[in-house]
Amino acid sequence: MKYEHYDLVVVGTGFASSFFLKKYLSKTDQKKKVLVLEKGHFFPSAERLKILRGQPSSYKKYESHWYNNIVNPNKEKVWQFSTSYGGSSNCWWGCTPRFMPSDFKMKSLFGIEQDWPVTYEELDPYYYEAEEIMSISGPDNTPFPRKGKYPLPAHSFSLVDKILHKTYGTQYISQPTARASRPLNKRNGCMAFSTCHTCPVDAKFTIENSGMSIYQDNRVELLYGCSVYSMDIENNVVKTILFQKDGKEYSVKAEAFVLGANPFFNVNILLNAGDKNPLTGVGFGEQLGMQALIYLDGMSNVGGSSWVNANGYMLYDGAHRKDHAACLIEVNNAPYNIRVERGKYLNMASFRMVFEDLPLQSNYITTSENKHVPVAHFKDRSAYTLKAVEQMKIKLPEILSCLPVEDIKHLPPEPNEGHILGGTRMSRDKTTGVVDSHLIHHQYRNLFVLGAGAFTTYGPSNPTLTVCALSLFAADKVF
Repeated sequence: MKYEHYDLVVVGTGFASSFFLKKYLSKTDQKKKVLVLEKGHFFPSAERLKILRGQPSSYKKYESHWYNNIVNPNKEKVWQFSTSYGGSSNCWWGCTPRFMPSDFKMKSLFGIEQDWPVTYEELDPYYYEAEEIMSISGPDNTPFPRKGKYPLPAHSFSLVDKILHKTYGTQYISQPTARASRPLNKRNGCMAFSTCHTCPVDAKFTIENSGMSIYQDNRVELLYGCSVYSMDIENNVVKTILFQKDGKEYSVKAEAFVLGANPFFNVNILLNAGDKNPLTGVGFGEQLGMQALIYLDGMSNVGGSSWVNANGYMLYDGAHRKDHAACLIEVNNAPYNIRVERGKYLNMASFRMVFEDLPLQSNYITTSENKHVPVAHFKDRSAYTLKAVEQMKIKLPEILSCLPVEDIKHLPPEPNEGHILGGTRMSRDKTTGVVDSHLIHHQYRNLFVLGAGAFTTYGPSNPTLTVCALSLFAADKVF
């Protein structure tokens, strides 16, 4: 480390940290000193591709699979994340719909859980900012309030998409996505390979290809291989952060601190530091996803220009959310979605049905005997969500009546949705959450806790765009 004391220490280089830091640097002077501590290492996309293809790479030593970084007693549950430069931007699939305004008002509109301490209207300008940074491809008209065009044109519809869009209008749209619909300076156009976790043509936005240049800023010092595990706190003020690098113990002082890792590690750091908030680590989870295969009678589902080609909102919003969960339809366009019947190979559509879930006390994160390794105790799905699954099965045939449907096959729920939510819930007061509307810890007022761990409720939309908007919002309002 260059200094003994910094203005800001940031943990992680993923979406939450990077978007927060971008806004922070734009608002502060050139004398500021920022230290960024990354658990992993720089692991270039080109080297990930080599390894995926079975080719030799000197970077293979930096592979760090998620299951080696946490204790996961529920072996049926999967938690995907990446611990390297750019965090989970390296393994995400680039889906970036906004939340619906109602997602922020679940208590006042539907009597479910809590309202968020921020509104859609407050986040709206930061949604636009995040969409510009990522160069999002999206449609002109959306079910959520949005004016103007996306930075890039929408991806093209498949034949099934065209019919459903004609039937449902803005309730069925080309998915807003960080998979470029045409080539950019640093990214190619999406070619619908359906290998988005490691995009072979670099079409998907990542921190590596973002062009944000925040980690090249002369105010920022970035250290790799730093496993942050705790903090020293005096009189409710964070004084130092504790980490291990190359087998040696370190501590560093700062005026303010940012925890921008995923919920597992943010919670682990807080608990190791002695955080006594009874809600820290409690109620984490993610949405429930399951696949519905639509067998078509005499119609080939051709066309489409991306992996998730469209989103359907027909089961998302409405009074039913007082009784059962919202469902977002993700329409897959993967080349492996084919029928194994002669002459009917393309007579199929594949829908991923994504259901919101609730933060349950039976799902929680704790520390383990190893101070660097958290434990993910995930046990239950809410009755609210499971009822929505059954309602979907009843309603889907009518929704698809505009198509020549031969049969619908519902597959079992997926082991993961690729999203880790909750554990440091955002709330208006400290009795109902861990952080406030600006993602500042209710008790430790010089500590930001970023990311999807702060989500008050778990709507069905993909979380990444909202994570980025919240980080921009927090840094803009505080600094």
